Amino acid sequence: MVQSLATCADAPPRPHVVLVASPGAGHLNPMAELARRLVARLGLAATLVTFAGLSAAGPDAHAAAALSSLRDAGVATAVLPAVPLDDLPPGARAETALFELIARSVPRLRALLRDIGAAAPLAALVPDLFAAAVLPLAAELGVPGYLFYPASLYVLSFMRRAVELNDGAAPGEYRDLPDALRLPGGVSLRREDYADGFRSSEEPMEPGNVEELRQAAEQGTFPPAYPVGPLIRPSSDEDAASPCIQWLDRQPTGSVVYISFGSAGALSVEQMAELAAGLEDSGHRFLWAVRMPSLDGENSDLGKTCTDDGSDPVAWLPEGFLDRTSRRGLAVASWAPQVRVLSHPATAVFVSHCGWNSTLESVASGVPMVAWPLHAEQRTNAAVLSESVGVALRPRAARADGLIGREEVAAAVRELMEGEKGRAVRRRTGDLRQAADAAWAPEGASRRAMEEVAGRWKAAALGGRARGA
Repeated sequence: MVQSLATCADAPPRPHVVLVASPGAGHLNPMAELARRLVARLGLAATLVTFAGLSAAGPDAHAAAALSSLRDAGVATAVLPAVPLDDLPPGARAETALFELIARSVPRLRALLRDIGAAAPLAALVPDLFAAAVLPLAAELGVPGYLFYPASLYVLSFMRRAVELNDGAAPGEYRDLPDALRLPGGVSLRREDYADGFRSSEEPMEPGNVEELRQAAEQGTFPPAYPVGPLIRPSSDEDAASPCIQWLDRQPTGSVVYISFGSAGALSVEQMAELAAGLEDSGHRFLWAVRMPSLDGENSDLGKTCTDDGSDPVAWLPEGFLDRTSRRGLAVASWAPQVRVLSHPATAVFVSHCGWNSTLESVASGVPMVAWPLHAEQRTNAAVLSESVGVALRPRAARADGLIGREEVAAAVRELMEGEKGRAVRRRTGDLRQAADAAWAPEGASRRAMEEVAGRWKAAALGGRARGA
């Protein structure tokens, strides 16, 4: 036993992967699960780095909880301190502030990487898409650099087509994309389903990402993509104790419609009222994670300064709605333990913004969706999920401003819960659930892809250490 302990103490440190997650649950959650699997299943060490955020307040409560759970799983974590952004022009877009935050944090990250590399061989630097500005540090330190892309391959293909169609355009000039765009697999997107920033040449596309892909295209190729999902964070014992779950425990199997628009989605007051009326008219049970409504016409609060002023988003629901639906509905403020909710036997349908994390969580639980996209690439996801993959129904807007009326809400819910088309969607979702289960099995495609990448990282790290010895 003494000899065994001495052997462990003398063993060389494991190759170390550093993952960099930009602020926001949509990037942090899957990267956290990737870090967990790198350590637990693939024999690597890992540090997940994130940022204090767009204010000095630091990560929100859910991000802090995610980081804490990682430390319990043997994954190191680091939060880079806030950097001043008060020199940005008034009204600067959230994306501008985000990219500046990351660019100005590069010196701190460089110092952290050097400290980690002094104790263990660095195997790779893996920022997410929004943190691509840190990739030059990989070349500077002589380690492989990879991008973590927490969206679908359909969206990646769409971005690639956008770059190809803009080949030869002058810097800062973007051509309008065609009204319809065909993607691999027979998917055809209409302009209205293009991701934010791509529907018009007047909209600012993501210049860093576009330029990076353009350079790769000029070299005659795009980098290989390794599909390693679904990366779904596990549910916790604390989730099981949530009042939401206790309420679901009292509902019949397959009877509840769950409604959530993610960590940044926001509906107008009028749209909230129409959704409430549609749920009431549908006659079905529901669990609604209600967020504060948008009062400025925006359908996302990403990057906005949030203050806890004690406001209750549930108070914005229509007068009398909660009383009239008290025997079959539950509305909770802001958040519900989504993975646990979706995997609960009572949950039958998910009214979702179609963020990719939520999509994968829904499919992995076999729950079909009412597709209700709000911003970013969610329209593209909704089009693919409803028209190609067949795991969602998408209510159409009743007005030119995008408002979805109560009739469309009620009809979509009833169809998924009771209708013939809904039965086909539920069957297709069940098929994909089995595929999701198989992806990370020992011989699953995602497991094999991740093992291939991990093998490259280990070889690079050990080779670098041998050269430096």
